[in-house]
Amino acid sequence: MKIVGMDVGSTTVKTVIVESDRILWQDYQRHNTRQAEKVLEFLSRMETACDLQPGRDVIFFTGSGSGFISPLVGGKFIQEVVAVAAAVEKFHPEVSFVSEIGGEDMKTIFFTPCGLGRSKQVYMQSACSGGTGTFIEKTARKLQISPERLAQMTYCGRTLHKISSKCGIFAEADANTLVKGGVPIEEIIASLFEAVVQQNLSTLTKGNTPAPEVLLLGGPNLFFKGLQEAWRHHLLEIWTERQVVLPDKDPDSLIRVPSEAVYYASRGCVEIGKTEGHAATYQGSARLRWWIEQGQHELKAKEGTKGLVSTDGDLKQFLEKYGDPKRGPHRSARSTEPKEDWNRPRADEPVLIGCDFGSTTAKAVVVSPDMTLRFTCYVLSKGNPIEDAKDLLRQIRAAGFRCIGALALTGYGKDLLKDILGADVAVVETVAHARAALHFFPDADVICDVGGCDVKVMILRHGAVTDFRLNSQCSSGNGAFLQGVAERYGVPLESYAERAFQAKSLPTLAMGCGVFLQSDIVNQQRKGWSAEEIMASLAAVLPLNVWVYACQLQNLRAVGRKFVLQGGTHRNLAVVKAQVDFISSKIPDAEIMIHPYTGEAGAIGAALCALDAWRSGAPTRFRGFDAIETLSYRSTTNDDTICRWCSCNCKRTFIDVQLPEAKGRPWSKVPVEAGWERVISGNSCPKGLVEDVNEMRVVKARLEEAKRAYPNVGEMVRAEAFRRVKTPI
Repeated sequence: MKIVGMDVGSTTVKTVIVESDRILWQDYQRHNTRQAEKVLEFLSRMETACDLQPGRDVIFFTGSGSGFISPLVGGKFIQEVVAVAAAVEKFHPEVSFVSEIGGEDMKTIFFTPCGLGRSKQVYMQSACSGGTGTFIEKTARKLQISPERLAQMTYCGRTLHKISSKCGIFAEADANTLVKGGVPIEEIIASLFEAVVQQNLSTLTKGNTPAPEVLLLGGPNLFFKGLQEAWRHHLLEIWTERQVVLPDKDPDSLIRVPSEAVYYASRGCVEIGKTEGHAATYQGSARLRWWIEQGQHELKAKEGTKGLVSTDGDLKQFLEKYGDPKRGPHRSARSTEPKEDWNRPRADEPVLIGCDFGSTTAKAVVVSPDMTLRFTCYVLSKGNPIEDAKDLLRQIRAAGFRCIGALALTGYGKDLLKDILGADVAVVETVAHARAALHFFPDADVICDVGGCDVKVMILRHGAVTDFRLNSQCSSGNGAFLQGVAERYGVPLESYAERAFQAKSLPTLAMGCGVFLQSDIVNQQRKGWSAEEIMASLAAVLPLNVWVYACQLQNLRAVGRKFVLQGGTHRNLAVVKAQVDFISSKIPDAEIMIHPYTGEAGAIGAALCALDAWRSGAPTRFRGFDAIETLSYRSTTNDDTICRWCSCNCKRTFIDVQLPEAKGRPWSKVPVEAGWERVISGNSCPKGLVEDVNEMRVVKARLEEAKRAYPNVGEMVRAEAFRRVKTPI
């Protein structure tokens, strides 16, 4: 009799087939959300390669995706912690603590001597992606680190930074902040490993001490060298602090990562199958095949909703109106809008540059003084704003533009880069996006900008912003979340809409927190919903997350009827279709316009501000292409860069850039000689921008001056209301 142990996890399928304690076959593959299809493939291969026979052999399942698959083939479901514990007790009876990190869950098991046996304490986290393999991989993809490089990146000897260990969404925001502050990628990844281990030790141990020996299981623990180093560092530190008596062995040998670490749940199923084989006789794959080809579609028809497009005619009508944002009735007739002119520029022709350094991409536009759009370009963020700026300016220079009249910046990197590049204006993002929208659509009532890591909604009256909503602390509704899901399914972002429009029915995803939304996606995936259907449903729920959850706008009609959609996420036509349907359902007579340059809107707004600066007659501060191309810089983040002006102790980053006129800072704890200019990032308030007492006096004087000019009326009223009044005797 052969025994099959199959672990159908959230991201992979692992299988072992054993006969007489001998492993006949095993495999480990990603299922790319097609769990049932991958299981059917494995069963077919085992029937061919190992003579797996229905009615004779037995099969046991475990893992988050096994619930509906197991009964279809006659298998028995084993809770995954029980399966892992069975394997550990069989192969490692000396182990006292186990940590298994999976794709989207984490488990810890404490084994404690009890009478003649051992008791088990189990703690599991599966509702949040923080601390899991998907959390690590998603952040690494954002930083453009290949899986091969990620596996070899180290923890020991790196400077660590604060990354949230409680929530995957907040951790991503922390990593983004570090990137924009110029922190080296190696330090961010080491900090990521630190966060994962801290999450496991602080959340899943519940105050218990992980005693030796320790076993680390799961793909992340096996494949990531830096994660293993972080575990060893913290476990040895805990044992020293808590005075744990260690066996007479090399301490490092007490923390083990077996080469078969990904198969332990499957091996545990096999061990359980040796005593419970009668309850799980393999019935063949016919019913599973029926489920894949017919059954799941019947269930989807009952539970799901209609797709983003009902018919080919519906899709054709939508594409005719919104498929090309530079034509159709949503195009503004304003005479001063930029015309496209891609002719090679004259050497003496002054042009204006607007750059938008966003969370995931950096964009630039070049316009002439008559507002002719001459050139656009963008680069995917490399995690270093200075390098992103160099890439943009190289493209502009290669296009033949030499005479720069003015340069304006906006986006996350504007403050850091303003003096380094010699920008004439640093524009607040909301101002830049409002300028860009109003230039094309001066009668707009609402501007909705959905970017990579934030959502901005501006409500206008008579061309002026009267209310503003910003969501930058949650991934729900932003482009990075959609991009992360598409990458997880192996779908290029430019193919997202095409794939989403193929879905004929959609699962219902819950509006709200990105963490819960991610959990909901996993649940729908387990029910058999395909990648196309989940991506379409994610686009369909985005308007709810943007308007209702993130921006708290319950009554859209009250804010107006002319809507402008812009931001890079609105390049995705599946998102545009969902937005149009949602707004139209609330306001049937709404006029919905797509910005003709959705991704470049912020850069165009900055270019308009650069045009204002040029018209003022002041000479540009732009340093020139040659000076920027040859910029040398270095980053420092250590104990000497910590801000001590308050109890927050922000761990700042000093970015020193070589500039001819710079005075240097020889008096600093991190001294820098003349010819170098310092930019400080990672601070949470203006005090963090200074290093010594004299600079602090200047900052305080400015703050006091601002208070005098713009007093806090609330404080004044409170002081007056509670003023002690002397009564005459």
